[in-house]
Amino acid sequence: MSKIERHNAIRELVGSTVISNQEELRRKLIRRGFDVTQATVSRDIHELHLYKGPNGYALPNGNGNGQFEEDDLPSVHDVLSSFGLKVNQAQNQLVLITTGGSAQAVALGIDGEDWPEVVGTLAGDDTVLIICPDQKRAAQLRTRLEEMIG
Repeated sequence: MSKIERHNAIRELVGSTVISNQEELRRKLIRRGFDVTQATVSRDIHELHLYKGPNGYALPNGNGNGQFEEDDLPSVHDVLSSFGLKVNQAQNQLVLITTGGSAQAVALGIDGEDWPEVVGTLAGDDTVLIICPDQKRAAQLRTRLEEMIG
């Protein structure tokens, strides 16, 4: 089966049922005849711009067709003021603590900003690791994030 068919199946699954983690999505795809690995599912989630909220994975803007404009996504300020709790710095890295289940949405918002202080992010369930090029830029970004968190 093709990637397009798999993406359509993912859109349908996410739009019609609660999918709380990647393994659950992978199992549902296998039941539909797709031979997928966890890495493939992870790439698909990224390509479809799915985000994980308190009710599991969702499509951007809830539109169900995977097509969106950048303006459809909430701003990083909105996401951080809603879900961000605190930021800690360790050398050139920041650890951003969020409410449960919202770290991936926060990381997506940060990645979308294309800030020069951000080399990359890794998101868990309630924690985002932000890697910065150096300590100075990490400190600058920490101050910016703390202001957005409020």
